[in-house]
Amino acid sequence: MPNGLIDDASLRTHPDGLALSLTIPWYRSLWLSSVSTLTLSVDGQEVPQGDLSLELGGVRYALADLLAQSETLWYLQEHPLLIAQRDTPVALGEQHSVQLIGELRLPYMQIAQGQDGGPGMYVPNFVNQELELTVTDRAASAPGLTTTVTSPPSGAEDDPFSLGLTLYSASAEFRAGWYDFDGLLNRVAELGIGPGIEIVASQVLPTYPHVSDDFTRSWQKAFDKYGFTASSFGANLDMGRRRDRDMTPTEEFEFTETLFRGAKRLGFPLVRIQSAKPDLLRRLLPLAEDLELKLAYEIHAPLGPNSPEIMKVRDVYAELDSPLLGFVADFSSTMHSMSPTLLRAVRRAGLDDEAVIKLQAVWATDATMRERQEEFIGYLRARDFDPARLGSFAHLAFNMHGHVDPGEWADIMPQIMHVHAKFYDIDDGGSEPSIDYPELVRVFVEGGYRGYWSSEWEGHAFAELGEVDPLLLVRKQHDLIRKSMRSLPTSA
Repeated sequence: MPNGLIDDASLRTHPDGLALSLTIPWYRSLWLSSVSTLTLSVDGQEVPQGDLSLELGGVRYALADLLAQSETLWYLQEHPLLIAQRDTPVALGEQHSVQLIGELRLPYMQIAQGQDGGPGMYVPNFVNQELELTVTDRAASAPGLTTTVTSPPSGAEDDPFSLGLTLYSASAEFRAGWYDFDGLLNRVAELGIGPGIEIVASQVLPTYPHVSDDFTRSWQKAFDKYGFTASSFGANLDMGRRRDRDMTPTEEFEFTETLFRGAKRLGFPLVRIQSAKPDLLRRLLPLAEDLELKLAYEIHAPLGPNSPEIMKVRDVYAELDSPLLGFVADFSSTMHSMSPTLLRAVRRAGLDDEAVIKLQAVWATDATMRERQEEFIGYLRARDFDPARLGSFAHLAFNMHGHVDPGEWADIMPQIMHVHAKFYDIDDGGSEPSIDYPELVRVFVEGGYRGYWSSEWEGHAFAELGEVDPLLLVRKQHDLIRKSMRSLPTSA
């Protein structure tokens, strides 16, 4: 997903001067308080901060006031206007050089807790775009998408896993407005994908963290029409929603309770939780019991089932001893090589063959994620290559690709409640070139897992919008998983 606030159709006319239609530079909705800074230059001249304002939902905010808007949601599909005052408004068809620099804070990705009642540290997201734009009055139109696959084979009674997808797989297209929610579910059904549907609540709920009556009706209508089943409800915990302090323990509980009740309302049996704090889980367990919800903590690259951080969660689970507590296994943890999609992205960002080979060699070592990242950045600097040219890729290359042995999933198999069947590519032979799906199928079948495998295409982190059709790739991945299941010896 291109990490941008603006695109080729962003520059608009406005009676005050000009406006830029903004797109949220992330895969989920954020709070307006997440916007740290916005700096705009037009034709080489920086616009004074006092001449800039942001308009969302018909309300205009001075940039200095955004940090206080912790109750105002910037929904993923909304496009607020960044308005710049000018003596002479721009006219349709004019061309202007635009540079927009922005910094956002991701309120659920905490680096360190706050001290003495102050705010914690959170992962930032930096955007720096320079574009030659033509003034227009409308967004770019969505491309026509075709369905060119045959119907999927019918499910076999002895298939060990149920298949589905997380709608996160179409993050970039959903963000760009190529689909509304109903249209996205319609295309999933058209391609024969399912029956399990997983959502990230902060991505698809226009009234996040609440589930509205309108959304519930739309959801139930689509599920009745297509025969889908609800598999997993992805819940984040926006500890840094406010900029002056972190959430209190009571606020964390109340925020999570809202999400749990929404999950139950939509018929989900399982919530993917973000926090495994013992005190929070103790408070949540009676609620989960009352709502009949399983709670599963995600194990994601670069960690594996036996990483020290996950061992702490396993210790908490052992202490609480509840059958409702388990894990989501994300296959980004168990990759044997770096994805071609990522390697294409870093080549576009300027890495030559030598640097790409070095990147893969550093990734394959047993050093920690941070050590590998620092080694590669040091290598780039030694070659006079500015790591900033890679944007977030210098971090994501190590954070999103783990190389734990797939066999380690067997160590916690009884506690695995849901699977994120992560993938990035499907090659011409129908295989995932960086993840050994036949081996993963073997490990999970022999381990006795019988839940959902939810396809999760995360190539949008590296691919350009429109580079591939992710839902077609999901369909191909389903074919790969079915083939792998049905190729196992009967004794498996």
